[in-house]
Amino acid sequence: MTRLLRLVVVLSSLSWLTTAMHAATPSDPGNPLVAPWAGPHGGVPPFDRVRTADFGPALEAAMAEQLEAIGRITADPAPPSFDNTIAALERSARAMERVQTVYGVYTGCMSEDALRAVERDMAPKLAAFADRVFQDEKLFARIAAVYEARDKPGLTPEQPRLTPEQQRLAWLTYTDFVRAGARLDAPSKRELSGINQKLAELSTRFAQNLLADETDQVVLLTAAADTAGLPADVVAAAAGAAAARGKPGQWAIQNTRSSVEPFLTYSQRRDLREKVWRMFVDRGDGGGATDNNALIAEILSLRARRAKLLGYATHAHWRVEHAMAKTPERALALMEAVWKPAVIRAREEVADMQAVADREGAGITIEPWDYRSYAEKVRAAKYDLDESEIIPYLQLEKLREGMFFMARELFGFSFKPLDPGAVPVYHPDVRVWEVVDPAGAHVGLWYFDPYARTGKRSGAWMSAYRAQEAFDGPVTTIVSNNCNFVKGQPGEPVLVSWDDATTLFHEFGHALHGLCSAVTYPSLAGTAVARDYVEFPSQVLEHWLATPEILDRYALHHRTGEPIPRELVKRIERAKTFNEGFRTVEFLGSALVDMKLHLAGDTPIDPDRFERETLTALGMPREIVMRHRTPQFAHVFGGDGYSAAYYSYLWADTLTADAWEAFTEAGGPWDKAVAKRLRDHVFSVGNTIDPADGYRAFRGRDAGIEALMRKRGFAKE
Repeated sequence: MTRLLRLVVVLSSLSWLTTAMHAATPSDPGNPLVAPWAGPHGGVPPFDRVRTADFGPALEAAMAEQLEAIGRITADPAPPSFDNTIAALERSARAMERVQTVYGVYTGCMSEDALRAVERDMAPKLAAFADRVFQDEKLFARIAAVYEARDKPGLTPEQPRLTPEQQRLAWLTYTDFVRAGARLDAPSKRELSGINQKLAELSTRFAQNLLADETDQVVLLTAAADTAGLPADVVAAAAGAAAARGKPGQWAIQNTRSSVEPFLTYSQRRDLREKVWRMFVDRGDGGGATDNNALIAEILSLRARRAKLLGYATHAHWRVEHAMAKTPERALALMEAVWKPAVIRAREEVADMQAVADREGAGITIEPWDYRSYAEKVRAAKYDLDESEIIPYLQLEKLREGMFFMARELFGFSFKPLDPGAVPVYHPDVRVWEVVDPAGAHVGLWYFDPYARTGKRSGAWMSAYRAQEAFDGPVTTIVSNNCNFVKGQPGEPVLVSWDDATTLFHEFGHALHGLCSAVTYPSLAGTAVARDYVEFPSQVLEHWLATPEILDRYALHHRTGEPIPRELVKRIERAKTFNEGFRTVEFLGSALVDMKLHLAGDTPIDPDRFERETLTALGMPREIVMRHRTPQFAHVFGGDGYSAAYYSYLWADTLTADAWEAFTEAGGPWDKAVAKRLRDHVFSVGNTIDPADGYRAFRGRDAGIEALMRKRGFAKE
């Protein structure tokens, strides 16, 4: 993906320039967001100088600067060359990326009413700006000339044969422009631009509606009896959340996964479990001002029309074309191969839970709000394992230290904490580390923002504030990890579930992907790879959480400091595929609905009805809901990034399972030779090579489905 395209994807994911640019200029001393970053380590984001009022003018100034740079490219009288066209286009977006980085951090982590108004105003303008660039005929003609001559002996007498990385970037740039409509006629370009602007507006409204439901909706517990069954750390976190809402003496179950799932697992109050569950699964589906169903229907219609304009049968065909899957049919084939055994396993899990409920004399039929609670009871009966035994050993700060140990052992990185105030941060919760290599040389910075708060979107994610590059001199990367753990009482450690610990290692894997990057051009750096490949490096690193080297050193009891007992670890290992039916079905329900929505073409869609009928046709167990129901599916409708692409996690997991077996077949998880191959052929190369070629270079062959089925416990005995 080109540097420009990487920017456009982000903006259209939140997500005119038909008139002249105006407002602030890059030299405006009153607006610090456009200027090159100052400070240590090649400059850092100016979070200490951010004002909401500056974002709109800064974005417009950065767009103006990029258009001016593109104007110089197209006016160049010299024949098109890689340097005066492709490399120059790389340089053109620097100011825009700086502004967008800070803008993206604030819209994702520090949203408030005034900023949401800026988002609504800027989303269609940014989309129109992207179209103006993609539809620039003179620019595209120069790009096409470089692309067509990319493998020739030399583009000009002065220009040597392009390197393989330059050829790759020329191909990606050309391909991305074509896929964005560069070859359309003028009327079609105008229609496409209108569609993109409208999609940007709708996606912004979708995301803001969802954030409003997650921020405003809460279940308040008013009596101590309402907390029956909840572990002490969950009770303490709920008390803190209530106090923050001005409700001291009560307990707040917030509308986020990190708050809801522990409650559903441990609460003995079935009536309250149902209330909390309904609050969570009905986000964006409440029928009021924040209902997302009408927005989804319009988004789907516009995406279908855009695909037809661009020459594709459906949006799904457009989305998957240059992913590893290549076609929606191949993605569906993988999902359907896993779906049937997952449903069989889920039905077995429900039968086990119903048997427990019957033995208890509960007089109930298992419902979705019972699943996590009764799954824990089954795990205790089958494996003598209760997650409440594990959680006291999973301290957030100790796990972070374990991640650093993994990074050092696999990749040679050390993390040095920066003193508070050494670099600006956007919230007191955020801490920063310098990352260095074995020789002590600076590699990059890692920002960590672990806690939920008002105005922060839900979930966990990695961001690259600055991509690594080398073509105009070495530039080191800046990456961040963001989570939504619920803070406990002051001075008390934050304890997390095993699933949350796995998520920590997963997102840190994305950060390491960025930190390992060793490429020339920033558009090819780090995680700028195919959507169904980008999750592979992060998913494979999840496996190191369960290694003895991590658990013995860092899974320490928060009261006694004792390491997690080896016998408890053995029980965790025996139960590693427990509840895999549930996990796989809730994910695949979302992935299959996503793909089928986008294969429906221009058929009018009622989202709730389509979701219900599709899941019925698939045979979705009624005790399980999609991990992300359609009205809250931010991956797909809060932006374009994972639309018709949520399957990517499963596709990447086929590689993950096979790659992990490369370690287990060799010297084990810490095998230096396998780790070096993983870094050399996967983590460091970014998008400089085809991902399938990179994987084959690492593994010596392609990955099949067999390792995936073994990992999930679905392999036939």
